[in-house]
Amino acid sequence: MKKLLAGLVPALLVVAACGGGGGTTSGSGGEAKEVTLTLNWYPYGEHAPFYYGVKQGIYDKHGIKLKIQAGQGSGKTVTATGAGQTDFGWADTSALATAVEQGVPAKSIGVFLQTTPASVQFFSDKNIKKPEDLKGKSVATTAGDALTKTFPAFLKQNGMQESDVSIQNIDPAGKMAAVISNRTDVLLGFASDQGPTIKEKSGKDVGYLRFSEFGLNYFSNGLLTSKSMLQKDPELVKKMVAATQEAWAEAEKAPEAAAESMKGAAEQLPSPTVVLEQFRTTLTLLHTDATKDKAPGVNTADDWKRTIDTFQKTGIIKEASEPSAYWEESVAPKG
Repeated sequence: MKKLLAGLVPALLVVAACGGGGGTTSGSGGEAKEVTLTLNWYPYGEHAPFYYGVKQGIYDKHGIKLKIQAGQGSGKTVTATGAGQTDFGWADTSALATAVEQGVPAKSIGVFLQTTPASVQFFSDKNIKKPEDLKGKSVATTAGDALTKTFPAFLKQNGMQESDVSIQNIDPAGKMAAVISNRTDVLLGFASDQGPTIKEKSGKDVGYLRFSEFGLNYFSNGLLTSKSMLQKDPELVKKMVAATQEAWAEAEKAPEAAAESMKGAAEQLPSPTVVLEQFRTTLTLLHTDATKDKAPGVNTADDWKRTIDTFQKTGIIKEASEPSAYWEESVAPKG
């Protein structure tokens, strides 16, 4: 499988490589191990806890010198993780489920965004209040991304079908430009991503139809690794999970400082104001009813089953397997 997948994913841009003060000695006095984490996309506010964890020495304390790499979409991140091209990935659970069904040897080790940020985004003056208001509207999307697979289910859930809208396939960066220039009425994106940037660039208020508020919720982004890593170095996986959980918990307490820690992360990084708004939105997505009093990244088997069932009903996967096919509970966050 590794040979088959090698080369499918282009070299990924390294956007940060830090561990405490930049050395290789961990806060506990031992040698910190260099570990790569590939994001789902170029850095934006959602990723603040990883940078904050590096800046605060949290990863170093756990014996990890974390190197954060930009991604090119969740699907490619899952593939790269399964192939061992990156030690860990941060990707959408729908992309993981699809890949697992196709035989990619990757597993979740904790979903942190347990309410999907998937949404339809538009200028508020479009007067779109409910899914039915999308009839006849043009929709900017990117072919093959996670949202193109769940949008039809969102429409169906709300008594509509794809023929009710006009789909325009556009590259990710072009989606925002299409909405700002009124070439399309709406775009599909994460509420924690494009909206704040569109608002800043246009000076106009942005509205959202969140999938989760209109009958379609499921697990979104989380931490994953390869089956090979789980077998050969489960202790490293546990350290990465513990450090990441701590980083997210500490970032939640200090959103301004967490957002500030991303300064210089990448040329494509949004403005500080947008990064902070993106992260604040992300913090609203961390829990389900079952985990609202638990630490970030703690999942339940029942929530996994509901997500898997949703993926099967929406056609993201053909057959639903037990949570253990997608999620390695033995190393997942606790507490």
